[in-house]
Amino acid sequence: MKTHPISRTLSRVVIDGVLPLVDSRLPASRKPFDAPEILKPHDASRAWGVTHFGVFVPDLPEPYRYLNTMTLLGASGAELFDLDHLAAPDARDTTTVFSSTAHADQRFYRAYDMHTDCWFTADARRLRWAEDLAINVALPHVVVRGRYPQFDVDLKLDVTDQVSYFVKSPIYDHLSLLAPYTGTVDGVAVSGLGTFEYARIRTHQALMRRPIPTRLKLPLDFFTYQIINLDERTQVLLTDVRARGRTACKLAHVRVLGGETEVYSDVHFAVTEYGEPLVDDRGNTMRRPRKFKWSVRDGDREILALIGTVDSPWRLGHGPGYVAAYSYTGTWGTGSVSGSAYLEWIDVQPN
Repeated sequence: MKTHPISRTLSRVVIDGVLPLVDSRLPASRKPFDAPEILKPHDASRAWGVTHFGVFVPDLPEPYRYLNTMTLLGASGAELFDLDHLAAPDARDTTTVFSSTAHADQRFYRAYDMHTDCWFTADARRLRWAEDLAINVALPHVVVRGRYPQFDVDLKLDVTDQVSYFVKSPIYDHLSLLAPYTGTVDGVAVSGLGTFEYARIRTHQALMRRPIPTRLKLPLDFFTYQIINLDERTQVLLTDVRARGRTACKLAHVRVLGGETEVYSDVHFAVTEYGEPLVDDRGNTMRRPRKFKWSVRDGDREILALIGTVDSPWRLGHGPGYVAAYSYTGTWGTGSVSGSAYLEWIDVQPN
């Protein structure tokens, strides 16, 4: 990918100038969620050009390991997420579903025209992507029903008010709500601690029917998002998002079910070993991390240190990127932790 002066200028203006002035994600992540009315699909809106509903389970038993149910309504106008070759006749009407586990060939990805293939109620109580996926949002409950060629999903989530914001601003909200769940995956009974996510974005793509040219897309070019259940009550969200070398979001959110919800910004992430590049079905390559480490500090204390090793198949479908499971070891507070976690990875940084 070529480096465009326009995108470098845009990243500097937005990340160094605008974002610090309007974003309130840190204080909002320490308070109970009190805005369920924002959870709307906005499928007929040109004001909110993109919305996202997602349900994630990071630690299913073997051989599944994780479950992701990821939807995007609209075209983002961002390098990280757009797949212009799949756009609907009006790019703004594009919607996608991506769901997978680590087992066998359990991966589903499909693009739709939201006005001919889908049906969404304005209050999000009924969201339908053809006959493939149904999500019903009526807090404190969310119900997911997936019927894919490779596997089936039926989950009920009891969504709490413990919220983590990745972004909270007048033009972009992106949040995660801690959510215990029960249900079945591939006919196997499952239960545990998951997360329900929602985002809404005002984007310049909403002004155009055709996909925004690459040189004018939002220059987000690196993204990793990881979900870890340290125990039956404690969930950690780790995020690193960059744009042309500038950090847009590098945070660690910690939620204890029925207890504290905290966010830390003194976070370090580094890949310590890469494998052979990932290659998608169109021949595009992407760096493949094999091992990496995280460090989270609170003042002079390191409260979380993790070493992760990716040890599952990579599933293509997060925009041009991938998801996978990884095994981790490390420390949390004064104790040792280990287990399996969920990883999202997109790296389209210019060479």
